[in-house]
Amino acid sequence: MKLAISRRWAIFIITSLLFVLSQFYRSSIAVITPQLMSDVSIDTKGLSFMSAAFFYAFALTQIPIGIYLDRIGPRKTMTVLSLVAVIGALIFAWANSLEMLVLGRLMLGIGMACNLMGSFKLLTLWFGPLRFATLSAFILSLGTAGNIAATTPLVLLVKAVDWRPAFTIIAAVNLLLAIIFFLVVRDRPRETPRYPGTPENSMNLHEILSDLYSLFAKKDYWIISIGTFCRYGVYAAVQTLWAGPYLMKARGLSAFNAGNLILLMNIGFILGGPFCGILSDKLLQTRKKIVIGGLVSLAAVLLSLAFLPQKASILTLAILFFSFGLVSSAGGVMYTHIKELMPIEKAGAAMTGINFFTMIGSAVFLQGLGNLMQHLYPGASLGAQAFKGAFLLCAACLAFVSFLYFFTRDTLGKDKSL
Repeated sequence: MKLAISRRWAIFIITSLLFVLSQFYRSSIAVITPQLMSDVSIDTKGLSFMSAAFFYAFALTQIPIGIYLDRIGPRKTMTVLSLVAVIGALIFAWANSLEMLVLGRLMLGIGMACNLMGSFKLLTLWFGPLRFATLSAFILSLGTAGNIAATTPLVLLVKAVDWRPAFTIIAAVNLLLAIIFFLVVRDRPRETPRYPGTPENSMNLHEILSDLYSLFAKKDYWIISIGTFCRYGVYAAVQTLWAGPYLMKARGLSAFNAGNLILLMNIGFILGGPFCGILSDKLLQTRKKIVIGGLVSLAAVLLSLAFLPQKASILTLAILFFSFGLVSSAGGVMYTHIKELMPIEKAGAAMTGINFFTMIGSAVFLQGLGNLMQHLYPGASLGAQAFKGAFLLCAACLAFVSFLYFFTRDTLGKDKSL
């Protein structure tokens, strides 16, 4: 009995660490862009495509993951994919061409795609649904450590050993975690308890696709999907890549100061989640208005960055980057909104579909902004004017989806007719 309890918490710890690693890989390009562009001789367009490759692979891999977890089991599925990520990290670390960088990022996206859903599967089997909400929230919170590690800590590591050895070290850590995971984790306890509310069988791919198809006729589903596509697409594009070049190239800051400002953005995002949740659940009792407020505020921050004087102080940049993360976190309310708008039997499929749009939005904005800046300013694609155009486009997209969001139905408060 004690062994089962010890294994249960060991599984929780190792799966949490794998999700931290996933978040790190996602965000690890921003502070090393000068070295990448210098060592591999890639332009802005190539940089954006290479960064977006992770998100394309991650999003598309979500489709079969549910079946693999059910039929093969999380232990084998997550171990194999973790090894794919190790190979991807090594390819990325020693790539000498754009093609090899893209291949490395693609393999990293595939390798990390199962870490969150696989962790949730294991939590359900080892802890049961009564503890699932608390433990899954802990894993999501711990994952932000990966985003933080990809800021100032990564800058310090790269400064100490250069970026290629740094990613080789991270690949070694990845391999060690994969081995420990395989040795420690079992798909289920020997005597699997029958927790109340645990489904006998998971949905297969045909049923998931059938539910998604039935959602396509619903206006709210499409509006929220477009909203999360733009909101997280803009946030991820800046946080995982373009914040670094903007601060270092267009603003002339050091890698260390840029890392600190991106760290502030992540802290704002972490603090904003519970703040927006309390506003939505307790104080204002609305989903719709919180989301619209977040979208409008994010557009305002982007407009401020677009027209910020070149001589603006680092304190001003710190306030704007912290605000960027803080107001972006309002998008998390979209998941609650779509869950409450849909029938309970469709809620899982609805959130799966929303998550797909979220990840694809990241890839599209990452690549699209790079292509835009390269096309409009071929001689200064990472200059202040190029970023001004990119930020204005992002603000316009957010303003558009803010307008669309007025046509969704609210699920809290007195006015649910709009």
